[in-house]
Amino acid sequence: MKVLMLGWELPPHNSGGLGVACYQLCEELSKNDVDLEFILPYEAEHNINFMKVTAARTDGILEIIKAGNAYDSYRYIYQDGHDEWHNLYEQAQFYEHAVGDMIKGLNFDVVHAHDWLTFRAALKVKALNRNIPIILHVHSIESDRAGGDLGNPLVREIEETAMLAADSVIAVSDLTKQKIVKEYNIPADKIEVIYNSIDRNSLQPSSPDNSYRYLMQLKQNGYKIVSNVGRITIQKGLTNLIHAAQIVCQKLPKTVFLLVGSGDQFNELVGLSAELGVGANVVFAGFQRGKSWRDSFSIADLFVMPSVSEPFGLTPLEAGFYGVPSLVSKQSGVSEVLSNCLVVDFWDVNEMANKIVGVLRSDALHDTLSSEIENELLSLSWEKSAKDVKRLYEKHTQGAEA
Repeated sequence: MKVLMLGWELPPHNSGGLGVACYQLCEELSKNDVDLEFILPYEAEHNINFMKVTAARTDGILEIIKAGNAYDSYRYIYQDGHDEWHNLYEQAQFYEHAVGDMIKGLNFDVVHAHDWLTFRAALKVKALNRNIPIILHVHSIESDRAGGDLGNPLVREIEETAMLAADSVIAVSDLTKQKIVKEYNIPADKIEVIYNSIDRNSLQPSSPDNSYRYLMQLKQNGYKIVSNVGRITIQKGLTNLIHAAQIVCQKLPKTVFLLVGSGDQFNELVGLSAELGVGANVVFAGFQRGKSWRDSFSIADLFVMPSVSEPFGLTPLEAGFYGVPSLVSKQSGVSEVLSNCLVVDFWDVNEMANKIVGVLRSDALHDTLSSEIENELLSLSWEKSAKDVKRLYEKHTQGAEA
């Protein structure tokens, strides 16, 4: 089974959970006799030995450099020596044309594309070879990224057109499936829910010498730590978390909120924290990798994911690996697979604060949630998800052979 995988990021050059999910799914697929070639929009060293990773490059372009994160402008260096910077939408066009050129020399059975930035390229393949089944993997839709608003009409058009033309659509949760049906009128029987999971072997254990020494000192003086790890964007609902923090700190002044990540709401949230009088209780650590990333989970007494719309959400599973209980929004896909966590509507700031206070005040509740989620994680793996994906490949390739 040869699969052409179209994706926008992979670790260690990822900006969020999409790259992690793609990596771990592909690693498990490779164990199930799936031969993968993964095409990225940029060039970088990934040190991956279970699949071929290729940069999408058209004739005349010497190099594609990702200057910031995977969703910033890219620098294109041409063979004649000049260079150009292109925005995200232009990059999707370049990617589409490059994939169209590259497939002329490739043989594969299925095209598997992840999220809207690669969907145009998948449609290009479909136009060039109608016998190749196209499977679109939806990790989020535009209204998710827009925090519940409609978002960019161009992106919505790409998503709708691509999903109508695809042979199958994979949704990472039932929440996402229902939104696709409602917003784009895609037939429900065309959409298969295949949940993300966690690869425990890929996560390194925490160490006693936590990177956040200032916070460790505070904990020794009776402080509690509430953490959030993720992009600082409207989708993630962090404005509500800051408002909840104000209520929590009125009841439990010795509470610090650790926010790890970067995004376009960063300055806004710093200002909001000061405005609400909790500037001293909210630590903005910026984007982290490696040990600092791990330590942002392990130092916490509670992990909170208050997303306005979260198609899945891997971070509560990662928090659970480090023995930390979670409070997640009801508007998240992970709440469909994770039973031992607290849930709250993203907009209910008072209830969010009440549940945070409840965990911070009760060691028994904290320990019970922590123990139960660690046990629950033992039953989760990418193995089932990969088998479900391969079964979908076989459904379409066997149908084509018949």
